[in-house]
Amino acid sequence: MAKNDYPVARLGEILDQSLKRLDLAPQLEAYGIWHIWREVVGRPIAGNAQPEKFRNGTLFVKVSSPVWMQQLQFMKDLLAEKLNERLRANLVKNIFFVVGTLAIIDAEAENEPARAKPLSDSDRKIDDPFLESVQDPEIRQAFKKLLRGYARRKKNL
Repeated sequence: MAKNDYPVARLGEILDQSLKRLDLAPQLEAYGIWHIWREVVGRPIAGNAQPEKFRNGTLFVKVSSPVWMQQLQFMKDLLAEKLNERLRANLVKNIFFVVGTLAIIDAEAENEPARAKPLSDSDRKIDDPFLESVQDPEIRQAFKKLLRGYARRKKNL
């Protein structure tokens, strides 16, 4: 039996070469979105919007209701900016929202009530506890502005 004279290669080196050849690195970086989503957008948004898939620079996000879809539509540039900032790469070029059934991520999220209902007459004022739960100051300010505008429009109907 002849002895093999093949050089021994480390598995990590082989995988690294394969990934470079397949050019999967950008796609793998984009999947980091799932790990940071809740932290970047905050619990209220994460409880009503979840990343679904990522394709060609577009992040598809499933939302719990048309109200959330409309509100987040106005914030999509800010959300993309925050995600890219956190990922340290300009991966998210666009965000596309679609209404659907959200998966329950953990027991804590399961116990949180969905906040996707339109404001009633008694709830027209800005929900301060909700706004305080949004950690990022820019996202909090954008949400505050959206809620005020929504309350004014609803009042005029």
